[in-house]
Parts: sequence; C-alpha cells; structure tokens
Amino acid sequence: MAEAKAHPEEALPFERLAIIGIGLIGSSIALAARRFALARRVVLFDISDEVRREARALGLGDEIASSFAESVDGADAVIICVPVGACGAVVAEIAPHLQQNAIVTDVGSVKGAVIKAVREHLPAHARFVPAHPVAGTENSGPAAGFPSLFVNRWCILTPPNGGDEDATARVRAFWEGMGANVELMSADHHDLVLAVTSHLPHLIAYNIVGTADDLQSVTQSEVIKFSAGGFRDFTRIAASDPTMWRDVFLHNKEAVLEVLARFNEDLSALARAIRWGEGDKLFELFSRTRTIRRGIVNQGQETAEPDFGRRKV
Repeated sequence: MAEAKAHPEEALPFERLAIIGIGLIGSSIALAARRFALARRVVLFDISDEVRREARALGLGDEIASSFAESVDGADAVIICVPVGACGAVVAEIAPHLQQNAIVTDVGSVKGAVIKAVREHLPAHARFVPAHPVAGTENSGPAAGFPSLFVNRWCILTPPNGGDEDATARVRAFWEGMGANVELMSADHHDLVLAVTSHLPHLIAYNIVGTADDLQSVTQSEVIKFSAGGFRDFTRIAASDPTMWRDVFLHNKEAVLEVLARFNEDLSALARAIRWGEGDKLFELFSRTRTIRRGIVNQGQETAEPDFGRRKV
C-alpha cells in the first residue's frame, strides 16, 4: 500500500510548481504538494476570476497568479488540471513562457487525444509526461480538494516512446510522494482500460438518471424519495462535472464506442435470460460480478464498510 512521505527540503522534487486549473484535482495536488513537501513554491492559476478569489481565500498555494504567463514563469514543473478538451489551448498559452527543460504534465483521463493536442504546441525545450491520477469524487471546485485524495490510488503515466526518462522519473516520484501507486502503460491501452473502468460507468449513470427523469409516470419527488437503492449510487456518479465528462466522451470516443458495443451485446444477452427465465445464467453473472467487487475491496480501492462507508447522521 502506498504511503505519502514528506521529503527533506534539499530533496524537493520541484522548486516552483505551477498548477493550471483549480478544481478538485488541482486543489488537491496543491494541498498535497505542500503537506508532503514536494515543491518549494506552489503557484496556481485559473481563468475564472471567481475561482482565483476562492483559491486565494482558501490559502491553496503560495501564490495565485493572474495570468498563464505569470503562473509558469520560472516553473520547473507545470501540471495542467483542466478538461481534456482544453489542454491544447492551455499549452498554446503557456508555451512561449516555459523555461528551458520545464516538465509539463497533465491529469486527464484521456491520453491519446491529449498527447496529440499538446504536441502541436509544446516547444522543443520542454518535456511532456502525460499522467492520469485515477482518483476523484463527484464534487468539484477549489473547496472540494483535500491532500489525501491520491493516497493508495493509482496514477497512470503514459510517456511516449523515446520520452525523457529523467522527467518521467521525477513525475513518478512526485505522485508517489503524494501516496499514489504509479503504473506505466501506452496511451492507447490506457484509453481502452479507462473506457471500461470509468468512462462507460459514467455514461451508464448519466443515462439511467436521465431515463428516470424522463419517465412521466414517476414524479421527480418519487425518484428522489425512493432512491435509497441502486439509483442513489448512480446519482453520485452522475453528479460529476459535466464539462469534464463531455470532453472525455468526445476525445475518447473510439474506445468508448468499442466498449459500449460490447456492453450492448451483453445487455441483450441479459435481457434474453430474463425473458426466458434462465435463472442459472443470471445467478452465474451475479456471482461473478460479486467476486469482482470483493476483489476491488481487497485491493484497498474501496471500503467494505456498510452502506459503502457513508457517514451516518
């Protein structure tokens, strides 16, 4: 199990860390970097004046910059924490201001499209290490962050062939310093894996909550009133940031559509089993999926507490 560790000051992974985008992930990185002494100075920037004011009031960094250029000036590492559809535009803004050998990384849950967009604008003297922390909640905004978000969660790095090994090692050490387990894989494989484990579940959640809302025979008050079952858990996922997830589906559509086609085939088979009363097939599937759930809990990626660990009021 990963454990976050504070670094001695002389061994700080980064001197000046710039974080662009102050949502759940960006604010959590800022808090974790300071708590575990992973950067001498943490600078944050967001295009929203309101978000910058909130971040300043929360004391999220050593400095809240007022522009892209100011945020990356002198930074040896830049973490882009914006929706994947905006990554290319952000790199275009910061490119003229990046110092020699600056490390640029991201947190997007799509890697192929992000790598392509970043490469179009990244100057040759900067080093790009694509990353994706597989961690989060349904909440967003500067106040949603907390420093332990990444502890014992996975962070996937997808450095391209021939990428800078030193930059990859430093980014890896940074995430391990925040308590994450780090895995390396290709961008294409990452996008397929995440289509199965994250993107499709979110798509299903958004769809089923929307379906319930569209049903005219069930009033909204009844949907909310009787949501103590599975519907409640779908709504938690469906409450995730709409801009972020819109961009995820538009930029990983090939992998998502491939997995969605397989899902539709399996769903049709399940419907046939229900229609023809094939209880053995249903029992076999439900037993297999229960085993998968227990495996996730055993690996420390979820709690085994009753009611999914929700606090009782």
